[in-house]
Amino acid sequence: MAHLDDPETQRANLAYIKRSMREPLLTREHEVDLAVRWRTGQDEKALHELVTSYTRLVVSSAVKFRNYGLPLGDLVQEGNVGLMQAAARFEPERGVRFSTYATWWIRSAIQDYVLRNWSIVRTGTTAAQKSLFFNLRRLRARIQDASGQSMSGEQRKTIATQLAVPIADVEMMEQRLSASDQSLNAPIAAGGEDEWQELLADNRPSPEDVVIGMRDSASRSRWLAEALGELTDRERTIIHRRRLTEESATLEQLGVELGVSKERVRQLESRAIGKLRASMSKRVAEPRDILLED
Repeated sequence: MAHLDDPETQRANLAYIKRSMREPLLTREHEVDLAVRWRTGQDEKALHELVTSYTRLVVSSAVKFRNYGLPLGDLVQEGNVGLMQAAARFEPERGVRFSTYATWWIRSAIQDYVLRNWSIVRTGTTAAQKSLFFNLRRLRARIQDASGQSMSGEQRKTIATQLAVPIADVEMMEQRLSASDQSLNAPIAAGGEDEWQELLADNRPSPEDVVIGMRDSASRSRWLAEALGELTDRERTIIHRRRLTEESATLEQLGVELGVSKERVRQLESRAIGKLRASMSKRVAEPRDILLED
């Protein structure tokens, strides 16, 4: 899925890169001072100076992701979001340089953007899937020869081991990276009217299957009603209260209502179920009437 910047956008991107590279580097002391002023006093000028001084980190990270076919300007914008998140969470008292801390946030923001926009099909959300997405090309190039052929089973196993993911995930990601999104409304052949979506199999039941299903459902309902009619009143009550209501009654409750023991209710229920099964089996085995229409 390729995105090409127009000439005007390219010029704007180049100007932004040059401007970012001209920003002066901060000393550790000045960096800490700016971070403290922003954190304790919400000094926006301090925040602006801190952020703009490290936009070169955003540009550097964004350029590394250009091979995914996304506009550089969009990558830089997402990287700036990560830079702002780093500035909001930075704790200068920990003794870590802001550049080190911000690099992780910038890279994470750009990676999330690439995963969201590289394909219309969601690629992966877990840490292992993200690692696989961004490292598969590099590892494949390292272990594969220049023939460009698909990886062997042993090569996929090597990558799966290094990234701690199942081999099936490596195979799936390899297929995703070697293919591109294609509209189902695109014509099959140039100049033709037939579209790819016309080749998709329709897994919905046919009208005949729907009618047969409705008829079978009506038959089963009728058979069940007839089978229940063959039970005694007490058996029918037990089956209805135990099996055919949303909140089934307990054996103890029915024993109290019917004036018998809990064990007797269980025996009656078991006998009633046996009768129902025998009755339904008999009806299923009977020949069905076939309706013929002119």
